[in-house]
Amino acid sequence: MSREFDIVVYGATGFVGELTARYLAEKAPDGTRIALAGRSETKLAATRRRLPERAASWPLVIADAQSPASLDALCARTRVVCTTVGPYLRYGENLVVAAASAGTDYVDLTGEVPFVHFSIAKADETARATGARIVHSCGFDSVPSDLGAFVLYQAVTEADAGELTDTTMVLTSMRGGLSGGTVDSMRVIAEQAKDAGTRQLLLNPQALSGSPGETPSAEMSSEPSDIAPVDAKKVDPSLRGTLAPFFMSSYNTRVVRRSNALLDGAYGAGFRYQEAMAVGSVPGLSTVLAGLVSVGTGAFLGAMSFRPTRSLLDRVLPKPGQGPSEQSRNAGHFVTQTFTRTSTGRRFRSQMRASGDPGYKATAVMLGESALALALDRDRLPEHSGVLTPAVGIGEVLVDRLRTAGFVIEAHELH
Repeated sequence: MSREFDIVVYGATGFVGELTARYLAEKAPDGTRIALAGRSETKLAATRRRLPERAASWPLVIADAQSPASLDALCARTRVVCTTVGPYLRYGENLVVAAASAGTDYVDLTGEVPFVHFSIAKADETARATGARIVHSCGFDSVPSDLGAFVLYQAVTEADAGELTDTTMVLTSMRGGLSGGTVDSMRVIAEQAKDAGTRQLLLNPQALSGSPGETPSAEMSSEPSDIAPVDAKKVDPSLRGTLAPFFMSSYNTRVVRRSNALLDGAYGAGFRYQEAMAVGSVPGLSTVLAGLVSVGTGAFLGAMSFRPTRSLLDRVLPKPGQGPSEQSRNAGHFVTQTFTRTSTGRRFRSQMRASGDPGYKATAVMLGESALALALDRDRLPEHSGVLTPAVGIGEVLVDRLRTAGFVIEAHELH
């Protein structure tokens, strides 16, 4: 592919966009051709001046989310477009179509089910025809979830231990803040959810598992609940207490199920997937805390959908483009563990662990390495095109890159 750039960071003037550009300036191999893109040349130039010296010569590309022609021109110039411009339901539709049409690989940070559903409907067939890899959710949503299940599947397969059955990712430890971009996406989805069709899509556990025009019809009871507390011992005998629902479960679970669907059900005929988070191992106390999280999650989502209460929340929640200090970002971390019992009765666990605020510093690493993998490791990538997930679109290449970047990613049998 003869293109002017290897990677264009679109949205480089935003908080996470600049963090991602900084990561690439620090870690991309010499000779990697990178450009910064956004609406304002003045703001892009200011961003570039704040980056390490290596970025001083990076070109600036002017493109507007509301101008399909400018996005077509952007995508025609690069092998990979790396976008942090969200909410994607509001600003992402034209870009994903432009990338698919140009045969340009694409990575983003979306956590929005309706946007990915749109992408499947409008871009999947085109991307398959052009060879583009449209890889959504390459940050904290949903790399730990998707790669956690993927390396677990690899370990089970290598051990000839049967298939995955009931599988649960547990966020066992995390320190970090909620990003302004994530909050803004919640605002948009809350508005969209007032539509009956969108609500039905959001409640469908297989909402992202189909092909264009073919959304699988699935009862909510066919998969574990996204908002109910979980008995830890039922996840694995090594665990104690009650697990709380994980606030991004209703998105991440759909991504993992799409990976399984794209792999033709390779994880197993009895594969069922859920996510939860640890709130302590003391049985009584953890049960109370898990119940409070469950109620609080429902109340928060309800408040976000009701204009008066959303206005009150807007006063205290972070705004788009806002984020924590460098000191806070460096002090963050996350640990996820994914447990399964196989069809032969054997128990396995995978783990992902990384330093840095999950939604900011660690996300910049995950997104940056995803873009570098697509741009520089094309001969090693899985032979898939279309609207993909991190596990299916990048897979083992991303696992290797994240390990090199300092992430701990492992899977083994439990005894």
